[in-house]
Amino acid sequence: MWGIHKTRYADCNGSEASEETEIVVNIGGVKQVLFGDVLNRFPDTRLAELVDCSLKSSEEISLLCDDYDPDTGEFYFDRDPEAFKCIIELYYYGEIHMKRGICPICFMKEMEFWKIGSEFLDDCCKCHLKEVEDELAEIAEKVKTILVDREGDPTAGGWQRFQMCLWRLMEKPESSLPAHIIAIASFIFILVSSVVMCVGTIPDLQVEDSEGNLSEHPTLEVIETVCIGWFTIEYFLRLISSPNKIKFVLAFMNIIDFMAIIPFFVVLILTSFGAGVMELANVQQAVQALRIMRIARIFKLARHSSGLQTLTSALKSSFKELGLLLMYMGVGVFLFSALGYTMEQNHPDTLFTSIPQSFWWAVITMTTVGYGDVYPKTTLGRCNAAISFLCGVIAIALPIHPIINNFVLFYNKQQVLETAAKHEIELMALRSGDGEQEAAPGAHKHICGAGVWDMRSCHSDTYIPLLKDPRGAAGIQTPSMDTSFESTAEATEYFIS
Repeated sequence: MWGIHKTRYADCNGSEASEETEIVVNIGGVKQVLFGDVLNRFPDTRLAELVDCSLKSSEEISLLCDDYDPDTGEFYFDRDPEAFKCIIELYYYGEIHMKRGICPICFMKEMEFWKIGSEFLDDCCKCHLKEVEDELAEIAEKVKTILVDREGDPTAGGWQRFQMCLWRLMEKPESSLPAHIIAIASFIFILVSSVVMCVGTIPDLQVEDSEGNLSEHPTLEVIETVCIGWFTIEYFLRLISSPNKIKFVLAFMNIIDFMAIIPFFVVLILTSFGAGVMELANVQQAVQALRIMRIARIFKLARHSSGLQTLTSALKSSFKELGLLLMYMGVGVFLFSALGYTMEQNHPDTLFTSIPQSFWWAVITMTTVGYGDVYPKTTLGRCNAAISFLCGVIAIALPIHPIINNFVLFYNKQQVLETAAKHEIELMALRSGDGEQEAAPGAHKHICGAGVWDMRSCHSDTYIPLLKDPRGAAGIQTPSMDTSFESTAEATEYFIS
């Protein structure tokens, strides 16, 4: 009825052995011939349903494919031919591998179209799919955060709206001009406070008190007091406006902020008790330790530097490599210090008096610092030293590349996520009709299923995923996988329609 070809096979004696159905499919302009017995290995898939099309009506055929030519017996599908090459592997190998460069989200839509479950996807490809899904979830969270920062919660009461405005003012420099000014002022206060702390230790700038002891210059103390006042007000305003007070207090950067403030007030309280308390040796040591704790305020710069935040996160992701480095160094220090002590203990002028004391020599030797305060004097000791610093160089060099690679991957991922979140906000603005955006000259974007490619940077193979389900988070429509736009105007027309 529908012109499906029949192929006859013969055995070695020339008699007819079997008859097999040939299915001709045209996938995006690429014609392929498939065999019915191969497709019937997975009878629940769309391709297997094509085998018995001679028994189906034209309406049923139209539900299986985009078009059908009864004269040539071809089934037409407006799908991606590159993805179909991966799909057809299921019928021959029993599993599917995604080709490099194919969007995992788009490929899952292809598998859904061909009625193939995700359980047939290979484990390595499932891991890649999970990474992309996590990426999309992060983008969705970033978009949600940006929307809340811009518009706030319409159901919030008066105090909650004030709290949210104060939170954006203190925590979101990009939300408004006053917030940006406050961030710059906080950055300047951090720098000034750090400089004053360093300058205050210069003997020529210190003054003598009534007892003849050197102390900080009064002018520097005034500047320090002003800076601490700013840090205190800033901390409590952020604490008051924080949506989650417990999470705010336990956050690492907020602990650093608290540690930068509390020494000043503890010293102030101890000083207010009078000279009798301050003369106690333990109290003086405590005051000196608290003054040293002021160096923690330099870490406050990380709140205003995305680069430092990225570095911190990259180091967190490299704990395994750093632990491996410390283990190598620990084993080497213990081994070479014990050998050094054993080889040097018979020398009359030995500097290796014990194995624990030799740990210092092993550390500075393996790290190639070499202060020269402790060194071997025997021939065997010097050979041991040579081997120790060679092993130290190797031990340090081995984990360096993975750590650097983790930093580059994390940094690139953050840049991609931030750019993707901005693109989502732009598309949402286009969808809502709040504003019109024109494409820059020579800048064209292609949008495909779950990704955006910027043609100005296509040489870097940068892929920016969109939200997996933008309708739920932003109310916009995701283009189908075969949709592409040559300009922002075409994208606007698509999303508005």
